[in-house]
Amino acid sequence: MTVHAPLEDTGQLGLLESYLETLGLIERLHRLLLDVIKDEFERLGQLDVNAVQALLLFNIGANEVTAGELKSRGYYQGSNVSYNLKKLVEAGYMHHERCDADRRSVRVRLTEQGREVSQAVNELFARHAQVLEARGVLGFDKSREFNVHLKRMERFWADQIRYIY
Repeated sequence: MTVHAPLEDTGQLGLLESYLETLGLIERLHRLLLDVIKDEFERLGQLDVNAVQALLLFNIGANEVTAGELKSRGYYQGSNVSYNLKKLVEAGYMHHERCDADRRSVRVRLTEQGREVSQAVNELFARHAQVLEARGVLGFDKSREFNVHLKRMERFWADQIRYIY
């Protein structure tokens, strides 16, 4: 988000620059999250699952969901959810079956092997949460406050999409 057209000074330049910085940070943080997960799985010697697939497994957890539900959650920037689900089924990380009510819909759930990957990601995030708090980077109260602001932004963007159609 660093490349953009020249900005006109309308008195709100500071706010616009701050918003653009926020957008860039969100984008970079998502990429860094995937790199952190990739590094953890390399450290564990688990090279048959990529970072997006590990995050998919983590987000499914103990639930049984449809591919459409995963796509609508939008966690997987720049990835093909259907392709990754197919690869995870082929590799034995999840089960899939057609829904009885809607044969076009496929429901997925983790196998034991998939639950192990999900648990590894959960343990990674738990370690990070402890270190963030121990180092005074981001404690519980600040994290909750930060989440409130991010949820407001999420709601704002969702509303912008709804108004287009």
